[in-house]
Amino acid sequence: MRRPSWEGPFENREDIKKSLCTMGWAGHICCVLGAVFALLGIIGDAANATLGLEPTSWLLLAIVACVAGIPLWLIWGMSRHLLGTEAKTKTKE
Repeated sequence: MRRPSWEGPFENREDIKKSLCTMGWAGHICCVLGAVFALLGIIGDAANATLGLEPTSWLLLAIVACVAGIPLWLIWGMSRHLLGTEAKTKTKE
């Protein structure tokens, strides 16, 4: 069974390219979910109503979703940096 790319170092350039797309989309999804949860919490608190959960629970879910996206964005940023560093070293040679 193949290990996920985030469990160890990247082996080659193609592994980095594969993780860029996946981690970028996953990071976007986490941030969008965080924004949706925050909006549900704000709307529920302003309307003084329960939208499935209490407003405080929605806001806590928003925080968890955004914090869950941080490692994804770190991997994405590291991959972009490694590809950029590789491109710069190739142009200097």
